[in-house]
Amino acid sequence: MIKSVTTRATVVQSGNMSLGINLLAALVSASRNRWNDDFDIEILEMHHRAKIDAPSGTALMLGEAAAAGRKLSLDAHSARGRDGQTGARRRGDVGFASLRGGTVTGDHSVIFAGAMERIELTHRAEDRTMFAARRHQGRTMGAR
Repeated sequence: MIKSVTTRATVVQSGNMSLGINLLAALVSASRNRWNDDFDIEILEMHHRAKIDAPSGTALMLGEAAAAGRKLSLDAHSARGRDGQTGARRRGDVGFASLRGGTVTGDHSVIFAGAMERIELTHRAEDRTMFAARRHQGRTMGAR
């Protein structure tokens, strides 16, 4: 349906419209030249108790960025729902962990875990109004 209107209108499609999340996704994708397969990638996300999907669309967006950075298909390299005897982690997989509780608007971390070191990139949305706030010259214009 989206493609059918692109000849008549400009369409912006994203798993999340937050500037911070889109910057995080760009950083994750750009990391392809920095981390080799010796670094495992895990995506940890937390949302409020009423959220019904897991992983979230934003977590999947970050997973796509990680997979694209490694020139892999996320569908073929996604590890979700680990429970019980799952065996060792497959090389190249992008792991997902989803937490639900309280009134958390949205926390997302991308973790690059290597031998004896770990890099964590995190974004925390503190209020849902940020998704609807007007942006003007780089400043958020909210209610006064």
